[in-house]
Order: sequence, then structure tokens, then C-alpha cells
Amino acid sequence: MKNLIALFCIICFNSAFHIVAAQELKLNSPIYDRAINQMSNTDTIPDFRSKTSKLKLTGIIYQSDGVTPAKDVILFIEQPDEDGDFDLRNTGDARYVFHRSWVKTDSDGRYTLYTFVPGGDRRYNQMQQIFPLVKEPSKQEYQVDSFLFDEDPLLTKTCRKRMAKKGDTSRILKLKTEDGMFVAERNITLKADKTLAKL
Repeated sequence: MKNLIALFCIICFNSAFHIVAAQELKLNSPIYDRAINQMSNTDTIPDFRSKTSKLKLTGIIYQSDGVTPAKDVILFIEQPDEDGDFDLRNTGDARYVFHRSWVKTDSDGRYTLYTFVPGGDRRYNQMQQIFPLVKEPSKQEYQVDSFLFDEDPLLTKTCRKRMAKKGDTSRILKLKTEDGMFVAERNITLKADKTLAKL
């Protein structure tokens, strides 16, 4: 009987520890570094004005049906600089990527981000990428596949074929030029609740 009580106590302690750890992990996510009431459906990344490869990134976030626009969804991005390096900064004990931005979709699910085309880290054969997180109201945030760039020489035919088989080519940004700035569109369909439950 004593052994059963001891085992029960250990299980309870373990469960409590994991819940606290999960809560701390959630609070440490960079998506929470800006208050929701400070977000709109348009944002500009730091250093945007000084960049030569300016990029206007727009799109619509849809609910899991792929048709209904999703309102008040937070889209967070972070990315390396034009040389492919992450500019890491510190605030107190917290470390963060300097080139980051937040938007919250409007009633039509639309968002606009003013950023720049990141470099790829050729030392490690890393492609040019923008790394997104999304958060629906009252749900846990999750990662979306990184945004890639059609002109990136490291995005090989083999990579493209693999992505096409998975139906994953929408993450490749095809850049156009308008008013001296690159423009690209990236629509996102949110995951269904069943998929989220498996994460």
C-alpha cells in the first residue's frame, strides 16, 4: 500500500512539473513578446528602410476549410539578415531574433508584412527562409512551414519535386517588382483541430 501511495505521489509530481514546464514554454514563445492590442493587420520589420531587397508580403489566412477567411489570427515571423545570419539581441535574460514582426488578420483574413529578402547561410547550405508561427484565438500557437524563395539557387529541382509530391509548393514565394520593391503573396490554411491534437 505504501508503495502505491509513493508511486501515486511521483506521478502527480511529474504531471504537475510537465504542466508548469509547458506553461513556461508557452510564455517563452516569441509570439507573446508583443501585446495583442498593439497588433494590426500590417507591420514593418526592424531595419526595413535600410534594406536594399525590400519585400512586401501579403496574403490571406483561411480557416481549415481553405475557404473561410480567419479573423484575428496572429502571424509572427522571424528571419536572418541579408547575409543569412540571425541578428540576436538581449533584453535582460531574454534572447531574441531582432528581425521579427507580428500581424493580426483583419475580418477578411488579410495581412501585410513589410520586410526584406533574407540571405541564405551558404556555409551550411541553408536556403533563404522566413520562419512563421500562427496563433488562433484561444488556441496554442504552432509553426507553419518556412517561406522559401523561388530564385534561391539552393532550392533545387529535387527539392521542388519532393515538395510537389507533398502538395507543398505554396510555401515558395515568387517575387514580382512593384514601385521598386519586391512583392509576394503567401496564403495560409490553418490546421484542422484533429491535426492540432496530434502535435
